Amino acid sequence: MKSSASTSRANSRVAASKGVAFSKSPVLAVRLPDWRSRVVLFVLFAAFGLLAGRAVWVQVADNKFLQEQGANRYMRTQELPATRGKIFDRNGMVLGSSLPVKSVSIFTDDYKASPASSDKVRELATLLDMPQAELLKKLKSDRSYVYLKRQVEMEVVAKIEKLGIEGIDTRKEYKRYYPQGEVMAHMVGFTNVEDVGQEAMELAQQKALAGQPGSRRVIKDRLGRIVEDVGMSREPHDGKDLTLSVDSKLQYIAFNSVKNAVEKFHAKAGAAVVLDVHTGEVLALANWPTYDPNNRSHLTGEQLRNRVITDTFEPGSSLKPFTVALALDKGLITPRSTFDTGNGRYSTGGHVIRDTHAHGVIDVGTIIQKSSNIGTTKISELLSAQEMWELFTKVGFGQAPRFGFPGAVAGRVRPYKSWPIVAKANMSFGQGISMSLLQLARAWLIFARDGDIIPLSFQKVTDKPVGQQVISAKTAAQLRVMVESVVGPEGTASQAQVAGYRIGGKTGTAQKVIDGRYSQTHYIGNFVGIAPMSNPRFVIAVMIDDPSGPFHTGGAVAAPTFAALAANALRAANVPPDSTVTDIIIPEHPLEESN
Repeated sequence: MKSSASTSRANSRVAASKGVAFSKSPVLAVRLPDWRSRVVLFVLFAAFGLLAGRAVWVQVADNKFLQEQGANRYMRTQELPATRGKIFDRNGMVLGSSLPVKSVSIFTDDYKASPASSDKVRELATLLDMPQAELLKKLKSDRSYVYLKRQVEMEVVAKIEKLGIEGIDTRKEYKRYYPQGEVMAHMVGFTNVEDVGQEAMELAQQKALAGQPGSRRVIKDRLGRIVEDVGMSREPHDGKDLTLSVDSKLQYIAFNSVKNAVEKFHAKAGAAVVLDVHTGEVLALANWPTYDPNNRSHLTGEQLRNRVITDTFEPGSSLKPFTVALALDKGLITPRSTFDTGNGRYSTGGHVIRDTHAHGVIDVGTIIQKSSNIGTTKISELLSAQEMWELFTKVGFGQAPRFGFPGAVAGRVRPYKSWPIVAKANMSFGQGISMSLLQLARAWLIFARDGDIIPLSFQKVTDKPVGQQVISAKTAAQLRVMVESVVGPEGTASQAQVAGYRIGGKTGTAQKVIDGRYSQTHYIGNFVGIAPMSNPRFVIAVMIDDPSGPFHTGGAVAAPTFAALAANALRAANVPPDSTVTDIIIPEHPLEESN
């Protein structure tokens, strides 16, 4: 038996050495079926095939998404600011322009890695005009990138860069500069630190002035620093220049006239506007108080108010010519028609209408010259409420202005169907109706022109405007004769006379409404005039708000302001004199209008 077993093991070793597979051995033979091993191999190969296909798909066929995700981690789009358009007056004088400046910022991680010495920090704070404590707070901020100051002058930036403080970053931007300062503030306006218009024409024409910013693609490192400029994505398109209707010389004259009047009469505020009769252009628009658009650190709401456009008031007697014009135009009266104004008191609709003086029987021209409330009321009794309302709306009262200027108000004219008898009487002489000074000045164009009204423009006009007829040319001429008599020794506006020029106009005094009631101590005086009368060139309107001295009527405070403004404006515009009268006669006790 032993011999047989030994022989078997020997044969097995011989068989193995001759290449016989171990699987032939009954001990090592695989007991699994062949098809299962094939399945395992197939699954393995299929998995590797899928991975290879996915790799090809990601790397070749669908790599856009991954490339975008990768680019988002280092690629940035940097905005390239467009230069804001310049603003000019009608004669080409620069009123607003953009100066190159820089923003000063800090990469806080870089700064913290290598902080500056206390001397350098102190010097940086001085250059930035910033408290040192505030600067240190920004330098130690948790944010990676912090603005230290915007719109820093180039000379200051150069000094900052010389300090060599680690992490300091400067970038180009623009700062608006206004050469005319406070004189032109309410006409031009200003922009904010982002160079976006905030007031006046800077706001009204923001889209045209701003232009279109450009952009470029850059590669930034993890600290936000540009390490490579990839290329331009969009070229910036600079804003368009803007030429305004305003004349800098006339604006300066109007500004100083208003400022001097407010100081002289101890008034709360004042305003004036000058219109070109032929084109409707706004040649001057002045307010006091005002502000410096180059330094707005202490700007107040009172300074910001553009009273010519945003403030409404009851015009008082300066509205009387419209009532008279309507009655003349409808053939209900003539300049020689007479009315009995009695002893200065007249009852209508349960209320008493008063004149400052008893004028008795007077004609229509004298009603305007003496500013009779009673005479105007009796003329209004010949008119219907609807007729008066239609005239007021035709000249723009109570209508949303289309001046293209932000903040313009509509004023208030009540629907004619709700007018009681006394309301119609009050409106005939300018009470119970409100408007802005600009609306009032524009309405007066119908008298300076041949009865038609034209649109106003704050930009220089190249084409002749088309007017809308409101009253006949004959009626307009008759009113010009009447309002010229107002500016004379016998009228209520004797202080509006200008040596060498024929002037026409009308005063107005209105009680201010305080707490819902007419005040007996607070007034607004106004005057609207035409100059010169032989060939009207300007309509000038002046308003003095709440004078606190001994005088408060339009004839006493607004008329002399008009005279100073008109005299200088006519000469500055080289308008030839149309009168030989050089000695102005002002009565010792000038006649006052009734309201």
